[in-house]
Amino acid sequence: MNHIKRGIKDGLPIGIGYFSVSFSFGVLAGNYGFFWWQAVLISMTNLTSAGQFAGIGLMAAGGAYIEMMITQFTINMRYAFMSLSLSQKVDKKFGGIYRWLLGFGMTDEIFAVAARNKVVSKSYFAGLLVLPYIGWTSGTLAGAVLGNILPNLLAGALSVSLYAMFIAIVVPEMKNFRSVTVVVSIAIALRVAFYYLPVLRDISSGFALTICAIAAAFIGAICFPIGGEDGE
Repeated sequence: MNHIKRGIKDGLPIGIGYFSVSFSFGVLAGNYGFFWWQAVLISMTNLTSAGQFAGIGLMAAGGAYIEMMITQFTINMRYAFMSLSLSQKVDKKFGGIYRWLLGFGMTDEIFAVAARNKVVSKSYFAGLLVLPYIGWTSGTLAGAVLGNILPNLLAGALSVSLYAMFIAIVVPEMKNFRSVTVVVSIAIALRVAFYYLPVLRDISSGFALTICAIAAAFIGAICFPIGGEDGE
């Protein structure tokens, strides 16, 4: 029970951030002509902001299924690596259908919070997922229903809170561990290169993000192995 409570407590700020981002998604879905229940159903079965925003754009434009498949694969591929990484920290009781839950609930923020634990129990992860899931679906509902009431500037500004929340998660770890600072700096430098340099900037955002994350993690694993100078 303590693990569940701790997970819920850790998931509270994520849930608040997800509410604001999914509110923007609900507004956009409504503008594209989706019914409120369709927008909510999408958010109930997905936990991927970039994937959902790209997905409804393709649906509204009448995109082909193969185009949708390729887009979602490239955008969300990083979650597979996050799930694989976090699966190395779960306890022995975290198996079967609970691993499906881990894969379904894997997001950047949930991974960042869960990875701070030496061992992740199924009760902790379930508690961690509760409020982000509620925040994501309820925010979508609010945005789809109230989107036409709030000013566009205010509705769009709500999505900025997600970036602020993620910074709040990462920065304390950077202050505590030099290895995290180095890995984050490498990831930022690589992402800037993919954004500005010729040829590299032609690579899709999803693939670029995945490449940067894997490359930075690989370099970090070589330079800062477990039990290295940081004592991690």
